[in-house]
Amino acid sequence: MSRATFLLTVVTGWLGALPCPDAPGQQPKERLALRGHTSFVEPVAFSPDGRLLASGSGDSTVRLWGLADPSRRVTLKGHREIIYSVAFSPDGRTLASGAGDNTVRLWEVATGQLRAVLPGRGERGGRVYAVAFTPDGRTLAAGCLDGTVLLWDLRTRTEKAVLARHADYVLCVAVSPDGRLLASGSIDRTIRLWDLRSGRVRQTLRGHAERVGALAFAPDGKTLASGSVDQTVRLWEVGTGRQRALFRGHTKAVWGVAFAPGGRVVASAGADGTVRLWGVPGGRELATLRAHAPQARGVAFSPDGRHLATTGWDRTVRLWDLPGSGPGGR
Repeated sequence: MSRATFLLTVVTGWLGALPCPDAPGQQPKERLALRGHTSFVEPVAFSPDGRLLASGSGDSTVRLWGLADPSRRVTLKGHREIIYSVAFSPDGRTLASGAGDNTVRLWEVATGQLRAVLPGRGERGGRVYAVAFTPDGRTLAAGCLDGTVLLWDLRTRTEKAVLARHADYVLCVAVSPDGRLLASGSIDRTIRLWDLRSGRVRQTLRGHAERVGALAFAPDGKTLASGSVDQTVRLWEVGTGRQRALFRGHTKAVWGVAFAPGGRVVASAGADGTVRLWGVPGGRELATLRAHAPQARGVAFSPDGRHLATTGWDRTVRLWDLPGSGPGGR
């Protein structure tokens, strides 16, 4: 089957049309286990319309899964090392992937064709750990091994700025919904909030006792969630840099965090194999999913908040139904 035929088939389906449990208090239920990667799976992302999932793996491939028919998939090949991060552009037409071969690759979603290769920072042996688009789709941020965040102008595909204040690897990046701020998390245990217009650090958030491996802004942009090797999830007030909440429950490192579309639930993926759902702002643990063995690594909510995607070291991507309207939609 051609890539074009695959994507024509995908767009005939709609994730929101899938039935969803509506019993109050019910735990999330696994709907699908997507298999095909031949090594551990790290990042996962929904397309903006919710019809596709993208995943990246230690097998050096990116896969696009059509959720109307998950047996139909496209494998994107070109990277030579682990895929650490994937992100869809806001219009859903481009997928960016960052990898251990020190490159960012831009893929055309409609065809699966490679459109550009952007080099990371540093000499041979560098890595790109994280990628994120700005909401207008004009800029791509990349977190690099040398402790910098690269900003690329996607119209000209040229480097427009280098943000350099971290003392060690930048493992995660996130852009605020209004496009004004960029958050970066590092092995140096800090989170930096950057003003994207000036390129200056607005806040430095300290509190994690180990490296910061995951970041996500709330939909309203007022709160930032972080996950760390110190086994905690923390919520930060973006305007002041003050820590708002501390969630404990994971027994190993937290490598993935995501806000539900309604902003009242945070999901976290841990090296203890669990994915946990937390109520915001209080931190009540709403559900614990024994999702992947031995580690869970990535987590993402569908745009409609009815489904959760998770990844792990068992080489799978798993899709979960959230109960009722889903805690994800609250």
